[in-house]
Amino acid sequence: MQIHHFTPIEKLARFQLIRTDNVGPVTFRHLLSRYKTAVRALDALPELARRGGRNKILFVARKSDIEKEIDALSKAGGTLIVYGDNLYPRALMATEDAPPVLMALGHTHLLDQKNFAMVGARNCSAVGLKLATSLARDMGQAGYVISSGMARGIDTAVHQGALESGTIAVLAGGADIIYPRENNQLYEAIKSCGLILSEMPLGTQPTARHFPRRNRIISGLAAGLLVVEATHKSGSLITARLALEQGREVFAIPGSPLDPRAKGPNDLIRQGAVLVDNVENILDVLQMMEGRTISEPQYNLFDNITEHQIPLDDQKFDLMRQTIRDKLSPTAIPVDDLIRITKLSPAEVQSVLLELELAGEISRYPGNRVAFF
Repeated sequence: MQIHHFTPIEKLARFQLIRTDNVGPVTFRHLLSRYKTAVRALDALPELARRGGRNKILFVARKSDIEKEIDALSKAGGTLIVYGDNLYPRALMATEDAPPVLMALGHTHLLDQKNFAMVGARNCSAVGLKLATSLARDMGQAGYVISSGMARGIDTAVHQGALESGTIAVLAGGADIIYPRENNQLYEAIKSCGLILSEMPLGTQPTARHFPRRNRIISGLAAGLLVVEATHKSGSLITARLALEQGREVFAIPGSPLDPRAKGPNDLIRQGAVLVDNVENILDVLQMMEGRTISEPQYNLFDNITEHQIPLDDQKFDLMRQTIRDKLSPTAIPVDDLIRITKLSPAEVQSVLLELELAGEISRYPGNRVAFF
């Protein structure tokens, strides 16, 4: 994982890049891998989009708009954290779709400490609330910063239990948007002695599609994730799945088979999650994990490739693009399968996919999968 001390111009360019149409977290990292700097990547975007088949002009975020966003964050007392700088959390940086920018309100030093995540049901039991609060307190006393999503129910109890030791609330909306409104006092307390974190622009109201994106940050920050209570359709189970995909350890508290809120944790335990009935169950596993290296996704496909090795003339690129388009459908397929089926090199496939995404023709999905948009 490379940590950079880049110039203010490069930092601004990275922010500008992720605010540009059709540039998501994965494409952001591929662009940096290929062009080494966001400044160079921004210059290349219009031509890349054209080659991908885009007919309309690609909207590139204006510097003036980015500067206004940075100024608003500064006036709110916040900190802009850009992918690759020294404040960016190392564990999150190693995830496949790490957010290119983070808006932080509060104590950013918490991002550099050991982290454990806890999530659970909004409509939780009194016992679940008690367990969440006590386990968060115990984990905090053991030296862990506790992350959660500041939702009502279990998340709220988690933050309350960890306020004194250090807690991070990852929000689905902007870092300045309190959701739910009933957590106004908790929000202010976390901002005062913990950390509020979001990848969304200030003022963004949370919608349903924002919550899975938030969940990947909660799990990505942490060495492990505990699910306290969750029904079988709970968003907490999405967070648990994301944690597994990120190589994190998943823990769960068992419950009565008669309680729908126990179905999620019970299912996780059957699938291999660590059963938890006290804090030592968690600490024992985390202690065994200490020193384990988190694998960084392979975004360096262009690192040893010179520009002349990637077909640049339109005729060759059209042939490659058509070969890949013929294998794609609305059903997502792993990129590794696409490389194997097309018999093109990894750099060639990624080059075409990069340009197709900028053209708005494909979407990327977790697990390094792609599909027609």
